[in-house]
Amino acid sequence: MDVFSSYNIIIEASVILILSFIFNGISKRTNIPSVLLLIFLGVILQFVLSYFTSDKVDFFPALEVLGIIGLIMIVLEAALELELKKEKLVPILKSMAVALIGLLGSAYLAALILHQFVPDMSMQSAWLYATPLSILSSAIIIPSVSGLVPSKKEFHIYESTFSDIMGIMMFYFLVGEMNPASQGGAGGFALNILLTIVISIIASYAIILVFQTIKSQAKLFLLIAVLLLLYAIGKQLHLSSLLIILIFGLVIANMKLFFRGKFATFLDHEKAHRIYHELHIVTLETAFVVRTFFFVIFGLTIAIASLFSFTVALISLLIILSIYVVRFVILRTFYGSDILPQLFIAPRGLITVLLFYAIPAEAQIATFEPGILLFVIIGTSLIMTWAMIKDKKKTKTLVDLADEEKDILDKEKATVVLEGSDTAPEVDRIDPIEEDPET
Repeated sequence: MDVFSSYNIIIEASVILILSFIFNGISKRTNIPSVLLLIFLGVILQFVLSYFTSDKVDFFPALEVLGIIGLIMIVLEAALELELKKEKLVPILKSMAVALIGLLGSAYLAALILHQFVPDMSMQSAWLYATPLSILSSAIIIPSVSGLVPSKKEFHIYESTFSDIMGIMMFYFLVGEMNPASQGGAGGFALNILLTIVISIIASYAIILVFQTIKSQAKLFLLIAVLLLLYAIGKQLHLSSLLIILIFGLVIANMKLFFRGKFATFLDHEKAHRIYHELHIVTLETAFVVRTFFFVIFGLTIAIASLFSFTVALISLLIILSIYVVRFVILRTFYGSDILPQLFIAPRGLITVLLFYAIPAEAQIATFEPGILLFVIIGTSLIMTWAMIKDKKKTKTLVDLADEEKDILDKEKATVVLEGSDTAPEVDRIDPIEEDPET
């Protein structure tokens, strides 16, 4: 049987998308991340594929491309949700601080663990390997926190987005430091960030002004193509390309803030807002499709046997423990005692996988077990699932208690009204007669 014939691929892709849509529904009802279900689907398909064919298929090129596009779509989707207002400045800065300190703290502890337990792992290499394991997965978090209260939902969107961006920048900074040809250091890195921000702002203004004048109906995928092009060119020039996507999303989502004074005369608000709303829909749909195939293909590529290694389990559990210790300290410092379920919403996912496969060949350590990656992803996702289910039950219980109290108050009010209605007619009939002077 030719598993990869044209029609079979169409059937397989269609079934996977339908199942992904069903998984989203299950996720909303149970709080089990749909990403976790997609990985398990990929693992099942791995066994199905081995039954029908003995050929080894190299899925890595597809995984890498899907990961890059998925990352761009997820960050753009998140940026389009962010409103820059004065009253939101403090929550944004708090989220950024939590994301940065959490990233550095988790990476440091993970690096110590890897350096201690993985043979031939220098501290410099340990930092490089620890960084992907320390980045929050916005691909998992953003779709999973929709049921939380607005303030907590907003915190997770900000935090996971900042963690993605700063984590990627930190990873490529470490890669550059390990490359003898790189002489930029911290100063060169800071200059790189500044240059990227300037290019991003100029490009964002130019894109919006140009695209609002295009009359063709089929222009949104042209816009996405331009963003992908800018991202890829930025990568080739060693810029922090993800900042281009984030800043563009922020500019188009907050046009009133960025187009003020003389700039406001160049903006056609009606057309620009139409582009924003349509882009929001296309980004959401594209992110769903790309995320679906990325995690299914990841499930197809993982080595299940590595999960049953004692060393893999020990290292992974220590890293997972370090993640929540660091997170507990930071959240208690910034948010006091109200840290549930935020404490346990720290899954690793798409960017962790993508950056792991982006480690240069000369920096790779042969003794590092890829199973650690999978163990940490599944472990943190399961812990998040447990926390979200527990929070949902708690919220439901509180709502039920509130409804019961409301019913009791309503009954008491009804009783008072009924008791008052028995005497009211007598007052209405007697008092006017007694007080009427004509009688």
